[in-house]
Amino acid sequence: MAFQLTPYQAPDFTRPALAQAPDARFLPAPRDGVAPEHYHATAIFPEYFKVDGRWVLAGESRMDCVAVLEEGRIAVREFRNLHAGDRVAVGRTEDGSEGIYVHTAGFPSGEAEAETFAFRQGRSRETAFSRDYNEIYDLLRHERAHGQVVWVLGPACAFDADSRRAFSNLVRGSYVHALLAGNALATHDLEGAYLQTALGQDIYTQRGQRNGHYNHIDTLNEVRLCGSIPAFLDKHGLHDGIMAACVEKQVPFVLVGSIRDDGPLPEVYANVYEGQNAMRACIRKATTVICMATTLHTIATGNMTPSFRVLPGGTVRQTYFYTVDVSEFAVNKLGDRGSMSAKSIVTNVQDFVVNIAKGLDCWAEP
Repeated sequence: MAFQLTPYQAPDFTRPALAQAPDARFLPAPRDGVAPEHYHATAIFPEYFKVDGRWVLAGESRMDCVAVLEEGRIAVREFRNLHAGDRVAVGRTEDGSEGIYVHTAGFPSGEAEAETFAFRQGRSRETAFSRDYNEIYDLLRHERAHGQVVWVLGPACAFDADSRRAFSNLVRGSYVHALLAGNALATHDLEGAYLQTALGQDIYTQRGQRNGHYNHIDTLNEVRLCGSIPAFLDKHGLHDGIMAACVEKQVPFVLVGSIRDDGPLPEVYANVYEGQNAMRACIRKATTVICMATTLHTIATGNMTPSFRVLPGGTVRQTYFYTVDVSEFAVNKLGDRGSMSAKSIVTNVQDFVVNIAKGLDCWAEP
């Protein structure tokens, strides 16, 4: 059966409470980077603002930002990107009574109401994920032709020969439209291609090599000498691995640095806000996001990913968000931070990505 998107159910603006609601109020930002008092903070759901008697959807939203009125449209902007005088929406209610309506029921699941008491309602290591895998296979086949899939990877995805090959095959199979990661994922993947190790251990046997602790910094040093990841791959004739596949298929990747980084690689964003801007540029196009084994990058991505996306032409569709980790704490952390639409899968990410590649017929024996 072909994958079917959940149809969006827009609010009924003929309801008296919404039809009779006042226009939203907008006050000028007092200075650059500062919102006026009583500003309205955005969430992950579709939000409408009544402007001149008409309800206007904020199309490119993200959590914990502010809504700015610009020539009749609503722009969602980070506090740091506010300019003095910007007209910022104010109001702390979300039911339309102040001209602001947050629509939390746009994508009904259609599932029967849960019983008051039932076993295993959470998602943990005891959850059966067979249905989730089947849904992901169908979703990714749909998205390859109709959407944009952004993957967020931690370094564990590059520590194993099979997971590196599986994800590379997904890239080459056009199931990856952008990759978000840190310095470590790219470094250890390139180390695997260059020296067949990750942090000095053989990527297949896991046996440590003599002086193996030098391998990742030797790799970093060589990439920096070459000036870029593509130049390094070209110089050494390297074609296997995640980064090589992204370069080959011209899949954009965003690598954002952290305090603990070695090197880092030439492409790594050292300025966190420049990195955030680059990540958000990818997320603005995303219709599905899959995060694997990176708690901080997952939370960062989740906080800038709305539950919906407005397609060219104005169609509103659901954004699908998965977080995958062997730790229950890690996958549940995103929900604690406000991204309630994320679906968690508790499993080893190396097994997960191999299963995905096999389920999509992107797995072939070497």
